[in-house]
Amino acid sequence: MKAGKLGLIVLLAVLVAAFFALGGPRYLSFEAIKAQQAALSDYYAAHRAATIGAFFVLYVVVTALSLPGAALMTLVAGAIFGLVTGTILVSFASSIGATLAFLASRFLLRDWVQAKFGARLAGINAGVAREGGFYLFTLRLIPVLPFFAINLLMGLTPIRTRTFYLVSQAGMLAGTLVYVNAGTQLAQITSLKGILSPGLLGAFVLLGIFPLVAKKVIDMAKARKVYARWAHLRPAKFDNNVVVIGAGSGGLVSAYIAAAVKARVTLVEKHKMGGDCLNFGCVPSKALIRSAKFLSHVKRAPEFGVRDVQARFDFADVMRRVQSVVAAIEPHDSAERYAGLGVDVLAGSARITSPWTVEVALAGGGTRTVTTRAIVIAAGARPLVPPIPGLADMQPLTSDTVWNMRVLPGRLLVLGGGPIGCELAQAFARFGAQVTQVEMAPRIMLREDPEVSDAVMKQFRAEGVTLLTGHKAKEFRMEGGEKILVAEHDGRDVKIAFDEVLCALGRTPNVTGYGLEELGIPVTKTRTVETNEYLETLYPNIYAVGDVAGPYQFTHTAAHQAWYAAVNALFGTFRKFKADYSVIPWATFTEPEVARVGLNETEAGEKGIAHAVYVYGIDDLDRAIADSEAHGMVKVLTEPGSDRILGVTIVGEHAGDLIAEYVMAMKHGLGLNKILGTIHIYPTLTEANKYAAGVWKRSTVTMGQHAFLEAFQAWRRGAGGLGAVLGKLMAMGGDKRPAYKPERH
Repeated sequence: MKAGKLGLIVLLAVLVAAFFALGGPRYLSFEAIKAQQAALSDYYAAHRAATIGAFFVLYVVVTALSLPGAALMTLVAGAIFGLVTGTILVSFASSIGATLAFLASRFLLRDWVQAKFGARLAGINAGVAREGGFYLFTLRLIPVLPFFAINLLMGLTPIRTRTFYLVSQAGMLAGTLVYVNAGTQLAQITSLKGILSPGLLGAFVLLGIFPLVAKKVIDMAKARKVYARWAHLRPAKFDNNVVVIGAGSGGLVSAYIAAAVKARVTLVEKHKMGGDCLNFGCVPSKALIRSAKFLSHVKRAPEFGVRDVQARFDFADVMRRVQSVVAAIEPHDSAERYAGLGVDVLAGSARITSPWTVEVALAGGGTRTVTTRAIVIAAGARPLVPPIPGLADMQPLTSDTVWNMRVLPGRLLVLGGGPIGCELAQAFARFGAQVTQVEMAPRIMLREDPEVSDAVMKQFRAEGVTLLTGHKAKEFRMEGGEKILVAEHDGRDVKIAFDEVLCALGRTPNVTGYGLEELGIPVTKTRTVETNEYLETLYPNIYAVGDVAGPYQFTHTAAHQAWYAAVNALFGTFRKFKADYSVIPWATFTEPEVARVGLNETEAGEKGIAHAVYVYGIDDLDRAIADSEAHGMVKVLTEPGSDRILGVTIVGEHAGDLIAEYVMAMKHGLGLNKILGTIHIYPTLTEANKYAAGVWKRSTVTMGQHAFLEAFQAWRRGAGGLGAVLGKLMAMGGDKRPAYKPERH
């Protein structure tokens, strides 16, 4: 503990001890105050300035130390100084004292609390940062709530000190007036209970609720203002309950939910049903990866006891298989299926022309305008092609266009070291292309822990992928009839020759071309549609989900958001639901496969969140050994001294499947002890999850306990006396070191 904190703790302890040792509670009792009222009034008449100063300082100290007696001192202020002077004194003294208590709590406890419970407090921190002043004001209006507790708890949040002081000054004024006014009649008061009658308490509760009601009214007024210029276009009745723009994951789920609750819903898609995931992303990429993995197993035949295996293939056949997989899944997302569910599916380009109308330029010609109570924007994203000089002249491939290829490129240049770039780089290398992957950062898969990146990079290099990390693409050009990338590395230019270039630098949300600009709906710095926690845009009846809304660009998060948007759009008048991002998993389908949920070690360190790390190496797992896939790890982060899971990273075969157990555990508050106590089939890869929990469990056994158990078992065998067991039992309290040191802790 730092000297400053230790010194403050000592000072506070001394002051509190002195208060009680000197009889503070006795002097600040109701009876003592009433008995001394006349003497205090006489002293004030003779020494006005000294009395005011002494009272002010004492009030600040009592409040700052959270000592009992502030309410009685407020009565004294009214009895001695009168309503006006007493109110001024108490108002400023209580606010200053409260702020000092707030600062002490922040200085001594906030870092520790945020480090230990940061993940749980993320939502509270965000809410306080956004509207902390408002909620503090509401709490201050209700004197039933202990003000000292509010001071200390708010010190643990990110609310600004200036905001805390000013809001406290304003919020406590009403209660101060009531108490000071009561103090002017101190002689007639028989107890503190007489001040706050049930009726007055009820009035304060209503006063505290008032800001919440006022906020609702203000929100309605803001919405009315937003809608003002469109008011003349609001229809008397609507064709639809909801119109959904975009038939990707988010749009399809929104439409499905609306239809399931018998709402009238129109779904508009200008390109292909199923969106990016079905046509250009998840489905075709996994089909390609599967074929590439088969070829990698052919090359590994001797590992499986097969002496000689050869595979002949035509890349065009592989790509035709990819398209056949897409075609097999298409009916799940087809217009026919959704029409059968009751959705009005329109092929065409949508444009929002007012908060309640959507104009559709139909693919077959003509237009159709539909009116609706709510709109869900699920417009998706498109591949990012950066403005690097000469890149456009190279006709770069993207994750949208690569599926049109039928000839394997001899030399493929992959720009980007994120999930898309890594998956496709490895797949094309396995088909026989000479792949060069260029990444500006010092390693690929930058969001994962360094050892995770290292495991994937090691495998890539073993398979012939040329990894050029720390290389920044500067210019593309033709030299001697050859395509060249000029990249900067360590201050010098490096030339890289290639035949085709694949841009895998992420995706940019589609936020133009369908009416957002005309309606004035803002976008964020990352170019996503700006939404609140209910996924509402500037207009409360217009929602955004999926890639166009962020913060994650995953098919499963788009579907997750779609539930909230659809339910809020259809039933938000009665109840709204905040989108929950507390447990979001994802996977990168390289080999080794990488899956994660929650925090990893890098993020925990960057955010200052206290954590313990437990690692189980899959090279020890029987099934992995039998499958010749004995590599990778399960890495679990927990709260120190607890089995509560903060995050998990799995590297290895079927990591994306194995992570599901931890996703469920985190979602429902199950710790490692529960996973350890769950039967897992032998021999399966899922046992890795149980063994990772076992690494945690072994770390909880101390050296003292280990020694006691050893002595106890020896006594049971007759090889030792009872005294030895008792001696070991006494020693247990003296050695808390773990008997089994985990691989990472």
